Amino acid sequence: MEDRVMTIHKITVNNRQSAAVTGVLDVLAFDLNEVLLETSQGMLMIKGNNMHVKRLSLEKGEVDVEGEIDSFLYSDVAGHGKQQESLLARLFR
Repeated sequence: MEDRVMTIHKITVNNRQSAAVTGVLDVLAFDLNEVLLETSQGMLMIKGNNMHVKRLSLEKGEVDVEGEIDSFLYSDVAGHGKQQESLLARLFR
């Protein structure tokens, strides 16, 4: 993340059925129950049911997610390597 420009991070939720997220640096994983994003404000996990990434533009740092959204969970990652792997392992338990 050293060479990435900090961008404005914003989440817009519509009726818990869709979310537009800006400030996205990378999509790390997604399935029907969760979407894991690296944002300019830390790791963001979106949990729910029937989750789909509808639109993805990493150049603009934007992601649109659809599904039954239950929660948003942030987690800071202070670096890469083993710390990031440990975080991912904990999140997917």
